[in-house]
Amino acid sequence: MHLGRGHSAQIWRIAHAILTHRATHITALLIAVSLSVWNVDRVPHTAVLPAILGLLPFAIGKYVLCPLRWHALSTSGRSRRWHLRAYAESEILGLISPWHAGADLWRIHRLERVGVRRTAAVSEVALDRFVGAVGLILAVAICGVAMPPVVLAVAVGAATVVLLAALVVNRRRPGLAGRWPWPSPKVFAVGVLLSIGYQTTILGLLIGAITAVGDSVSPVQLVAVFGASQLAGVLPGVHGASPREGALVAGLASIGVSWTAAFGAVALTALLYWIPALLIGGGCLFLRWRGWFSEPSLRTS
Repeated sequence: MHLGRGHSAQIWRIAHAILTHRATHITALLIAVSLSVWNVDRVPHTAVLPAILGLLPFAIGKYVLCPLRWHALSTSGRSRRWHLRAYAESEILGLISPWHAGADLWRIHRLERVGVRRTAAVSEVALDRFVGAVGLILAVAICGVAMPPVVLAVAVGAATVVLLAALVVNRRRPGLAGRWPWPSPKVFAVGVLLSIGYQTTILGLLIGAITAVGDSVSPVQLVAVFGASQLAGVLPGVHGASPREGALVAGLASIGVSWTAAFGAVALTALLYWIPALLIGGGCLFLRWRGWFSEPSLRTS
């Protein structure tokens, strides 16, 4: 048991050192730019205006609504501004890592830097992820879309497992449960609403990308395709070249979008993701390197 814990701690220290090294940040930015250039060759002739109209609300959803959801669920005591910066910084690392794991590791690191214990930091980020998943499911349900039985079964099953595990822990180990950031029903509802708002902005981005490459699609059908494609996200892959993008291309083709337009729209969407990531997230990282942000440690858990 002790060897296992020591081995896990060593792995965490190595991952922590790599993640927080400045060379990692610079490499992440270079990879982001390279992927953007590579994606340009895959995008057919596009109309700029629809792409921009889709990108603007997405940037608000990704870099405002998502950090506000995290802030609502957080017990760190940090301000909204702190969460906005930390979330933006994490996106650069998240977009080049499988499962977006780099973003989660960076947020855990930032929480630890302000005094939050690792267990609480991990559970807080996991809770934010879970609330985001609940928001995705509800966003699809609100639109009245009949998701494929397999997709619905996996989503409901995963939510049920998490809920049962939480109930068991709360009943048998109340001391351990007290260390986890259990949100109130009101806070949980606010987090879900913010997540639904974010999912709406992603759909807007997809519609803008499809329109930009000269095709069109029913928003209701797009909701079903988008929801189903999220399951492919459980498989590892880098943003822009992952199973999720492949599933989305196939889904768009299945609802009448031409294969050329489907490939182009998904490639364009992947390219558009990098613009606010580089401007906002990269800008925050650069200002941090320059010493603009100083934060005293504050132990709250």
